[in-house]
Amino acid sequence: MEIAVVGRHTDVTDKFREHVQDKLTKVTQLSPNTRRVDVEVTHENNPRLSDVSERVELTVRSKGPIIRAEAAADDRFAALDLAMEKLSERLRRSRDRHKKDHRRRGAEDARPFADPSTVDEVLAERSEPEPAVLETPGDSVEHQLGDSPVVIRQKLHHGEPMTVDDAVERMELVGHDFFLFIDKESARPAAVYRRRGWSYGVIELDTTCAAAAPVTQLT
Repeated sequence: MEIAVVGRHTDVTDKFREHVQDKLTKVTQLSPNTRRVDVEVTHENNPRLSDVSERVELTVRSKGPIIRAEAAADDRFAALDLAMEKLSERLRRSRDRHKKDHRRRGAEDARPFADPSTVDEVLAERSEPEPAVLETPGDSVEHQLGDSPVVIRQKLHHGEPMTVDDAVERMELVGHDFFLFIDKESARPAAVYRRRGWSYGVIELDTTCAAAAPVTQLT
């Protein structure tokens, strides 16, 4: 498993890198197929935010969905511990769901098929999404908004068809308040987002639009 540690607006000491290596050994126990873990350390210079001046973000990349957790504290070692607790819980949740899906698929394999079309439908549901060909998912770029202190960060993700239930599960795994995806039933771009309590919302985009009417030039 590869571990990449980067600092944003801060330097990362060898002592902290060694501590990260020790902490992340638990990842392979919960997710043996993990290929890489990205660790991003950010320092906030604003003295008013001294209690959360050190932020650590952990991103696990494996054959399955990306799983992410982040936390902030006044010390980066403490922030890492908090982020690791969140990550471990999400890795366990993903592992348990994988086992459940494996048992369900085993039951489907044991069930006789009525006709060949049913076989095609099951195989289509199990097919892996095509990888992105333009850029590597996870790549990001930042730019400043004019002369203002506002910084905009852009990031590329896979546009993967899935159900709303799957999108909610993915959102919980990365610890975000929203998640973009392609709706498997409508084939439209959509987003699920967290509302109050355990309530969620869904927004879909209608990508069809009427062609613009031709402009008639008066003479």
